[in-house]
Amino acid sequence: MKLHFFGATRTTTGSKYLLEANGSKILIECGLYQGKRFESIEKNRNFDFDPAQLDCVVLSHAHIDHCGNLPLLCLKGFEGNIYSTFATRDLASIMLEDSARIQRADAAFVSKQRAKEGLPPVEPLYTPEDAEKSARQFISMNYYRPMLIAPGVTLTFYDAGHILGAAQVCLDIVENGKKQRYLFSGDIGRGEDDILRDPDSVENVDFLHIESTYGDRLHSPRKDATEDVYNHVSAALEKNALVLIPSFSMGRTQDIVYALHQLTLENRLPKVPIFVDSPLSVNSTEVYRLHPECFNEEIYEFLQSGTNPFGMDNLTYIREVSHSMKLNEVNEPAIIISASGMCEAGRIRHHLKNHIGDPNTLVLFIGYCAANTLGDYILAGNKQVNIFGKPYPVRARIAQIDSFSGHADRNELLHYVGNLKGSLKKIMVSHGEENQSLAFGEHLKKFRPESEVIVPEMGQCVEL
Repeated sequence: MKLHFFGATRTTTGSKYLLEANGSKILIECGLYQGKRFESIEKNRNFDFDPAQLDCVVLSHAHIDHCGNLPLLCLKGFEGNIYSTFATRDLASIMLEDSARIQRADAAFVSKQRAKEGLPPVEPLYTPEDAEKSARQFISMNYYRPMLIAPGVTLTFYDAGHILGAAQVCLDIVENGKKQRYLFSGDIGRGEDDILRDPDSVENVDFLHIESTYGDRLHSPRKDATEDVYNHVSAALEKNALVLIPSFSMGRTQDIVYALHQLTLENRLPKVPIFVDSPLSVNSTEVYRLHPECFNEEIYEFLQSGTNPFGMDNLTYIREVSHSMKLNEVNEPAIIISASGMCEAGRIRHHLKNHIGDPNTLVLFIGYCAANTLGDYILAGNKQVNIFGKPYPVRARIAQIDSFSGHADRNELLHYVGNLKGSLKKIMVSHGEENQSLAFGEHLKKFRPESEVIVPEMGQCVEL
């Protein structure tokens, strides 16, 4: 049994891990790289393996850095099943189509700029039609329902508490008469989420493959998230400011809308116009309402009472581009929530282009920004950033709330590991920037001295 690390290895994007067992090849995740634009395009166009030789794909959740390159994988010859939870399948289908449309629009915009310089056009990785075709290969499973996916390999999903439908991937593998259990954490949630259940504890784990996005950092307490929103947003609205919130369409958008809803119900925030300006966010929120099986008890009861936790009188969901463009005319205090959370794609870049130079604007980040993304450059305090290839001065006030993070921090990750049962003979650390992964590896060596801790490099193969 071997595990190859082909993505999100000493970095946080482009998750791809190839497991070989009993002669079968199982790809775990197939995400897009995000960061330096043209470098990412080249990485995304090329696979380190032959897609046609894969037996199946297992997907932990529907974020673009985990599922975003599935259409290209299928285009290049993969014809097998893609296993996920029901909610992940529903979210991934709209996520991939949205990704294709954004790529097509971005390619057209960039090609127009390049044409002025006599340069050739660029092409998107895949089309909306390609995305739709890849969605046909999904096989959906509930949590805790074992399924044989390859000779001697049984898959079971456990709740990861990260976003709707997010799962830990548990593979029970019988090889040469010996049974062993491999657990891929996926992205682990913090617990005590306003909407989702806490991550499950899994038993009999022999090999743990764990994320390390915040492997050496601590977050503000999750219970402080709504109060953090109140402090930043109320102060901005008192100054008649526009509030821009870059937000991931799945997870963070629903979290921030729910928090604003609660603050409005409590009359702590004025009823200013709130806009969710992202077709994907709109569609994702509708999918959220279709999957109450993923909710914690409190939000489930809230739904059963007939109240929509993601809707209120002063909230407008925007799909049409023409309606989005009208937001440029907003001249009163307002809140605009728009994807993407890292500011690498989508309508948020247009809003930043129009408002990042205005001192009377608050740009409030509520999620993680990978290295070399536009969001990362803004948070780093740069006085000027490039948007659509052109420089713009940064005069807006920039703030960040980390209490909304969907990723467990260092102590929460160690708590998660402490709750697992089994020998944990080997622990492999990935999905974190190099400094975070290496630091978390050191923490794990002290926390689990009986386990062999490995922080793989890109392309490394680990024998299990």
